[in-house]
Amino acid sequence: MAVQEGMLLGMGNPLLDISATVKPELLAKHNLKSNDAILTEDEAIFNDLTGGYSVDYIAGGATQNSIRVAQWVLGVKNATSYFGCVGKDDYSKTLEAKAKEAGVNVQYQLSDKHPTGRCAVLITGQDRSLVTKLDAANHFTVSHLEDAKNWKVVEASKAVYSAGFFLTVSVESMLKVGKYCAANNKTYCLNLSAPFLIQFFKDQMMSVMPFADIVFGNETEALTFSETFNLGTTDIKKIALAISMLPKENGSKGRLVIITQGSDPVICVENGQVLEFAAEKLSADKIKDTNGAGDAFVGGFLAQYVQGRALPVAVRCGIWAATHIIQKDGCTFDEKMDFKC
Repeated sequence: MAVQEGMLLGMGNPLLDISATVKPELLAKHNLKSNDAILTEDEAIFNDLTGGYSVDYIAGGATQNSIRVAQWVLGVKNATSYFGCVGKDDYSKTLEAKAKEAGVNVQYQLSDKHPTGRCAVLITGQDRSLVTKLDAANHFTVSHLEDAKNWKVVEASKAVYSAGFFLTVSVESMLKVGKYCAANNKTYCLNLSAPFLIQFFKDQMMSVMPFADIVFGNETEALTFSETFNLGTTDIKKIALAISMLPKENGSKGRLVIITQGSDPVICVENGQVLEFAAEKLSADKIKDTNGAGDAFVGGFLAQYVQGRALPVAVRCGIWAATHIIQKDGCTFDEKMDFKC
C-alpha cells in the first residue's frame, strides 16, 4: 500500500526532553541516581539544567518518539498524526516546531491551567537520569476527540497507537478510539510500557485490552504481566501466547503480540503461532543511549505494518530502527533513512 497522509495516529503524553551532559555534582545536589527514571513536581532541576548547561531540546514522550520514528521511516510529510496535551507556553511552541520539523501532523490539546510537560535528561558518561514533570500531559481529555476536525484525523488513520503511559491520563479517550477501530476494522495498538502500569493500573489496562489488535512489550513487562495475572510461568513465549488469547472485541482478526528482549530474539505471536526473530547485538562501544530503543522499535514496526508489509519485514524494520537509535543521544536520527525491505 502506498504511503498516505494520516495513516498512523499516536495518542500520548507529549514531553519536551531537555538534555545535557552534566557534572555528577548536579545529580548529587538533587539526590538523583545516574541511571534512573523518576517523576517530580519540583522546578529546581530544570532551573539548574537550563541555567548552567548547554542543552538540547528534543520532542519527547514515549508515544511521540514512536510516531516520530515511524514518520522518518514513512518519509511522506504528515503520514503520521499525534494527539496529546500541552500548555500555552514557549515549551509547547518548541515541541510543536520540533515535531512538525520531523513531518508529524501534531494536533495538541492546549491547557490554560498547566505548563507543558518536560523531561530533564541528565547525561553522565553512558548513563541517563530522567526526571519527568508531566504537568499538562496529564490533562488530556476526550473533548479533544469530540472536536470534528480532530475526529477526522482518527477516521483517516489505518492504525492508532498509545503507549501504556496514557492509561494514567485518559482511559476514556483510549476506549473511544479503540471501540471505533474495532467497529471499523482498523488496527488499535497498545504498549505495556512499564511494570508499574501493569501492577497499579491493571484495571485500566484490562478495560482497553479487548480493543488491542497489537500489543507491544518487553521481557520485564511480560514477566510482570505473568506475575500480576497469576499466569504461573516465566516463559516469555507462553506469556505472549496468553496475552494473545485474552478476550478481543474485533474477532475478525487475531491479536498480534510482540515482546522485545534487548539483544535477545523478538518473540511474536501471530494467529496463535509463536515466532522468533533474531535481534542485532551491538558491541558496547557503539551503544550511546538505550533509552529510546523500545519506542524506536514500535515506530519502525508500525511504519511497515501500516503499509501492509508482512510481519518479518515489520519486525526487521523495528530492530533496525532500535539499533539505529541506541547509537545516538536521545531519540534522534540521521537525515537519511536507509532501511531496505
